[in-house]
Amino acid sequence: QVQLVESGGGLVQPGGSLSLSCAASGSIFSINAMGWYRQAPGKERELVAAISSDGTTNYVDSVKGRFTISRDNAKNTVYLQMNSLKPEDTAVYYCNADIRVSKYEYKYWGQGTQVTVSS
Repeated sequence: QVQLVESGGGLVQPGGSLSLSCAASGSIFSINAMGWYRQAPGKERELVAAISSDGTTNYVDSVKGRFTISRDNAKNTVYLQMNSLKPEDTAVYYCNADIRVSKYEYKYWGQGTQVTVSS
């Protein structure tokens, strides 16, 4: 059984910073792409940032220059550093990973962590 466990959400004022982490555990053969999604009330879930196994990153335009995604392959962990936060960044953030278990690869999701940006 594979699990993704997130941590690091919370309440922050506009302009502040938060750091999220997501650790994968279980019967993992390898991890391919990892990413962070978010879903605000009444909106669809959107991809915020993704990182491939070789470290290639991509971001949604609204967070470029403010958010940084990284990963530690030895720890099976992906991080999201969020700076210059805006109220519109408020959402539940979910991590996601494409994990190979035995000879098959599956997409796994974390439980979600709330990020609220408000004064």
